[in-house]
This record gives sequence, C-alpha cells and structure tokens, in this order.
Amino acid sequence: MSEGLDILASMSAATLRVAAPLVLAALAGLFSERAGIVNIALEGKMLGAAFAAAATAAVTGSAWLALGAGIAVAVALALVHGFASITHAGNQMVSGMAINVVALGLTAVLANAWFHQGGRTPLLGAQARFGPLPAPFADTLRDVPVLGQIYADVLGGHNLLVYLTFATVPLAAFVVARTRFGLRLRAVGQNPGAVDTAGISVAGLRYAALCATGLLCGIAGTYLSIAHGAGFQPDMTAGKGFLALAALIFGKWRVWPALFACLLFAFTDALQIRLQGVALPGVGVVPIQAVQALPYVLTVLLLAGFVGRATAPRALGQAYSKEKR
Repeated sequence: MSEGLDILASMSAATLRVAAPLVLAALAGLFSERAGIVNIALEGKMLGAAFAAAATAAVTGSAWLALGAGIAVAVALALVHGFASITHAGNQMVSGMAINVVALGLTAVLANAWFHQGGRTPLLGAQARFGPLPAPFADTLRDVPVLGQIYADVLGGHNLLVYLTFATVPLAAFVVARTRFGLRLRAVGQNPGAVDTAGISVAGLRYAALCATGLLCGIAGTYLSIAHGAGFQPDMTAGKGFLALAALIFGKWRVWPALFACLLFAFTDALQIRLQGVALPGVGVVPIQAVQALPYVLTVLLLAGFVGRATAPRALGQAYSKEKR
C-alpha cells in the first residue's frame, strides 16, 4: 500500500511539473485564437523565451531578470506575429510557422556564438534558477495518512512558476468569461465586423490578445530553461507548443477542458519517462522510441475523432480590414 501510494504521489507530482508549460501555452493560445488569430507560433515564442531567460540567467545570475527577459522576447515575437497578420493582413499560418523556424535556428546560432557550447547555455547554478519551495508544515503533516503525503509530496515541493501556472487558470477563466475585455475578445473572434461597428478597435483587441499570449509563452519558456531545467539546449520545447494547441482544440477553446487535456498529455509524458527500460509482462522491454511517442500518439488519436466535433471561433484565421467589411 505504501509503495503504491509513493508511486502514485511521484507520478502526480511529475504530472503537475510537466503540465505547467503546456497549461501556460494552452492559455496563451486561448487568448489569441478566441480573438481570431491562429497561433501555431506558440512553439517559437516559448523557445525564444527559453533561450532569452537562460542566457540572461547565465550572464546576470538573476532568475527574476531572466523571467523578465523571457517575457520580453516572447511578447516581441507576438508583436511581430501581429504586425504580419493584423497590420498587414498576412496569412496567420505562414507567419506563425516563420516565427517557429526563425526561433529554432536563431536560438541555436546565438547560443553557439555567445557561449561556444554547441548551441547550449552554461549549466545554471541554484541562485540563477527558480528552485523548489517546500509546503508549509510539510514535515509535520507528512505522517498524516494519505492526505499528508498528498500535501507534502504532490502539492508541495514545486517551484514558484508551477504555482503561478495553476493560479493563472481560474484567473484566465474569469477574464475570458466574466470581464468586458473577455466579452469583446470572444466577440472579435466570432464577428469582428460587429465589434468594429460598435466603435471598438478590432486590431487593438487582437494586439492585446497577442500581448497576453506573449506574456504566458514567456513564462512557459522561462519555466523550461531555468525552473524545470538548468539551462537552454536546442529545440528544448520539443513540440510542447503543438501539444498545447492540440489541448486547446481538445478543450474546444475553453479553459477548464483545455486544462484537463494538458494534464492528460502531461500524465502520459510522465508515464513514458517511468516506462523507459521497464520490461512489461509478456512483452519485454519496449523500445524507447515507442515509449517516447506515447504523448504524441495520444494527441493524434484524440484529434482524429475521439473528442467529437470541435467548433472553432467563426473568424479564426480571417484577416479583417474596414475596406473589406
């Protein structure tokens, strides 16, 4: 019983840690796509932020300055995306993919040029990272059956950005569903012409949504390089931006279902780490490549029809201009 509870607690804690960047990226995609901007550039914005944060932490030794740098770079990339797709009515898919490609190549080139470690940044010390925070009274409450271990080992011991991530979820749900900004955001993703007729700037709302996207992607990228990890390495996002986008579609562009999808993907990711090298009864040791593919296989299966028809915002992907109204 104790061993089983230890394994369950370990898996649950790992799921929360792995889910944090997915949740942030899914919320980032929620803001932009609810406003009508297709955002396949989540991956590139996270990667750019991860490099900026790790490079800043390596030079300054400050995790907080690194967080600011990560957010600044992600917001800058979001504004570039907006400049191409809002101001100049460019193809949102093409501009998003361009950001992904540029971020993938430029981060590795700059890391190699500045630090000469094969596209990586130096290994960061504890003072330059967001370290784990023990839960208050964790040692005292650990002996309480079941609940004590859940509190100490599952909910406690995470870094600040994990707690910030899960505090952001109800805040994002409230903003989208209960505020004037959220109402206008949803309206501009459904009928930008009606929003414009009401005297509200469609471009302004979409830029604001992309700034929110940049903020959240900046925190997600920073988490990967200086909280969950101890430095930057090329392509360290490893498709997490696309997984987050899949979670958003799975959740039908709603906050709480998207959170559930992120936790599901994170659980399979944590599971594949635990299954590597483990011999299964009647099967033997499963090839590591097959185990690592579990989260992506699950994504394909879900999006192939297991979640029903997902209805996107009606104006998603459509450029808007007064002349064409």
